[in-house]
Amino acid sequence: MHIVDRRLNPGGKSLVNRQRFLRRAKALVQQAVRDSLKDRSIKDLETEGEVTIPRDEVHEPSFRRGSSGGNREHILPGNKEYLQGDEIERPPSGGEGAGGHQGEGDDEFRFVLSREEFLDLFLDDLELPELAKKKLTSGEAEGVRQAGYSTSGSPSALSITRTMRNSMSRRIALKRPRGEEMAKIEAEIARLEALPGDHSDAIAKLREELERLERRRKLITYVDPIDLRYRRFEPTPKPISQAVMFCLMDVSGSMTEHMKDLAKRFYALLHLFLKRCYRHVEVVFIRHTDRAEEVDEETFFYSRETGGTLVSTALEKMLQVMKDRYSPNDWNIYVAQASDGDNMPSDTAKTIALMADEIMPVAQYVAYLEVGREEDPMMSMGGPLMRASDLWRSYGQIDGQNGKFVMRKVHHRREIYPVFRELFAKRGLAAGRGKS
Repeated sequence: MHIVDRRLNPGGKSLVNRQRFLRRAKALVQQAVRDSLKDRSIKDLETEGEVTIPRDEVHEPSFRRGSSGGNREHILPGNKEYLQGDEIERPPSGGEGAGGHQGEGDDEFRFVLSREEFLDLFLDDLELPELAKKKLTSGEAEGVRQAGYSTSGSPSALSITRTMRNSMSRRIALKRPRGEEMAKIEAEIARLEALPGDHSDAIAKLREELERLERRRKLITYVDPIDLRYRRFEPTPKPISQAVMFCLMDVSGSMTEHMKDLAKRFYALLHLFLKRCYRHVEVVFIRHTDRAEEVDEETFFYSRETGGTLVSTALEKMLQVMKDRYSPNDWNIYVAQASDGDNMPSDTAKTIALMADEIMPVAQYVAYLEVGREEDPMMSMGGPLMRASDLWRSYGQIDGQNGKFVMRKVHHRREIYPVFRELFAKRGLAAGRGKS
């Protein structure tokens, strides 16, 4: 038996070797993918890229000739400078002698990942937490189901049980001679032949009956084409659960470009994650200053806006969109909010009421990300000092309801992925969800 792999190789590379290498060095390549995020722009997160891993970690054993033992013959090139018995001067100290080298060696291994490989490694252990099946609906997902049997089809779809049942019914109806019946006649012929005396007439009749049964047995086959039954399948809508992710982002004047970049990076990861892993999850982008508006993806990530800050406007806009298109009775509701923590003092009570009384009762999961300045004067050598923003203190009054509401802070873009990974890690892998 010969197995031929005819899959197309990406970019002329050996697909089998790439897959084998990725399986063996998955942990190293996956860590390199995550480390590379801090150097990528938002637009480049979904593209292929080059990662670097330590060469020592991908060393493979190899066979080589032993340095001792055996008979060896060497042929060495001659030279025009030295003769046999001449003494060779030691090379100057610090210089590059025979077999020596200067500087650091190449101790890194560069590996180019395709877009699919990059995303598979990047999103390997993430999921939407607590996806509840509030309502099953016929969506885009298509499946197949068995729809009876047919008299023709692929050999792999042959139903052995149904075919043999039909064969047995046909053989019984047509009275096909059984093997036991023919064996009994043969035994009787043998018995008569062994008895003394003339039993030729009886033996002749038995042989005639045996020939008749053999002819009938050949005419009525054990399995006939009319008996064959193949399982038949037909496409059918597959019930799926509906989910919507609301992305709320503060774009007011108090948000510096650094803070907006942190928030956009967080949402870029979230958007990429949702598009990649959940075809049936819809994403709603809402940005706000002292007023809120629903925008498209391009406007959400790349358009500039300034103004005051009223967080309640974003929550009200979300509730309005939810009322118009995403009923909590039919949809699983997820919320991700990013802000610098500023809010008008007069808006605090309204914001708490909207989040605690209207959003939390219907949401499966709410994540609040607070972004800060990269050079925060309140940062100390041991970490951030206890300085809570207005919005952080407000949301701190909301009951987390067993991890349904979580809050995190980030000050540098290298912290985005660890926080994102913590918020959306698979159940059982997330460590200590809650407020921090």
